[in-house]
Amino acid sequence: MYTSLFDVFSIGIGPSSSHTMGPMRAAARFVADLSERGLLEQTAEVQTELYGSLALTGEGHGTPGAVIYGLQGLDAETLNLAIDYVGRVNSTGHLSLGGKHDIEFRPERHIALRKDITLPEHANGMRLQALNSTGELLYSETFFSVGGGAICRRSEMGQSTDTPTQSVPYQFRTCAELMELCERENITIAGAVRCNEASLRPAQLVSHRVRHLCKTMSEAIERGISTPGTLPGILRLTRRAPIIYRRLEKLFHDNRTDALTIIDWINLWAFAVAEENAAGGRVVTAPTMGSAGVLPAVLRYYERYGHKESPFSLEGGREVFLLTASAICSLYRANASISGAEVGCQGEVGVACSMAAAGLAAAMGGTNAQIENAAEIAMEHNLGLTCDPICGLVQVPCIERNAIGAVKAVNATRLALRGDGSHYVSLDSVIATMYETGRNLHSDYKETALAGLATNALTC
Repeated sequence: MYTSLFDVFSIGIGPSSSHTMGPMRAAARFVADLSERGLLEQTAEVQTELYGSLALTGEGHGTPGAVIYGLQGLDAETLNLAIDYVGRVNSTGHLSLGGKHDIEFRPERHIALRKDITLPEHANGMRLQALNSTGELLYSETFFSVGGGAICRRSEMGQSTDTPTQSVPYQFRTCAELMELCERENITIAGAVRCNEASLRPAQLVSHRVRHLCKTMSEAIERGISTPGTLPGILRLTRRAPIIYRRLEKLFHDNRTDALTIIDWINLWAFAVAEENAAGGRVVTAPTMGSAGVLPAVLRYYERYGHKESPFSLEGGREVFLLTASAICSLYRANASISGAEVGCQGEVGVACSMAAAGLAAAMGGTNAQIENAAEIAMEHNLGLTCDPICGLVQVPCIERNAIGAVKAVNATRLALRGDGSHYVSLDSVIATMYETGRNLHSDYKETALAGLATNALTC
């Protein structure tokens, strides 16, 4: 089942696609439903209940604030980050539903964290209810945040994914199918995705939006490099990207050379984006916000170093990179999961690493077989990666994991490109193994902050 590049990569605000963007979109959809049903003006109160992982790590992931954003009809890509929308609601005790209808709203009363309940359909569940002035229920809906900012209503969960949701020239569910169609049509993976996207929107718009995604990723790196201080939350974690950058600049000016300095730069770029995300800044899901630093760091590596050996122009290489990475993500979304609450961090940093390795291999002129090999190597060595954020914050170990994932992606690509594309383990088998491993992980290790580093490193 094909997933559009622009569903894989979307622009939003951190710190989490599942816990921030998803709930924000669910709340906005709920308000849109009220308006379509003619119930908006009758609504006097909205109650939200968060379940499972959304409740357990919701405060550290900014979920209550995301609900407030969504209820006001705000869009993550365009909202003004300089405005304290949540603080305004807290101080006034009122909220404008969809920006049109004023209601009384007290977060401590109207948003409940039900940490004792996990809905059977998915670990990231939430229910919204609208009531009139007499307390009568007007409308209720249950949503699930299923990864990467994507949401489903309860009625949409468990539906067959065998039926294509988008009509495109090249449908594929498995990597085997993707490789077969590419061989049959004599096209690259990026070429197949480009044809699909051009069937959904004008080709010029595809290229324009890809450039906008690259620009947003680059801007997140630059903001992360230049913004000092501490990250929000109880850890009071110092932002390391500006410090690393100053040290690297000093080494450069002192003409001190080290063959592994390239790794330091990759670490820096991943840190910069991951810290921007942790601070609630604007980043690109790649495929999630918890893993948003991996792909931009590897893309910057391509621009700075890899492009010198690439057969593409710089702009062309960037496009090939993202087109290929999105195809790999589509395979994980169709056959496994990109939700840390469902399969652990292997579904976030692991998938990001696999996507970035494939994208880099393609941009470096690798064959389809080498691209699959790079994606497979990257995930194979992320299998079993747990999601255990300390204090429920997307900071420790998440930020460092982005850096390690980025370096691992580059290494996976280099291993694949040094071979002829033949490999023993298929990407499909690795994806199946990742999903099986994730399902067998104890729930405490899946974005609940109930085990692992979250409990053994320190207590919040």
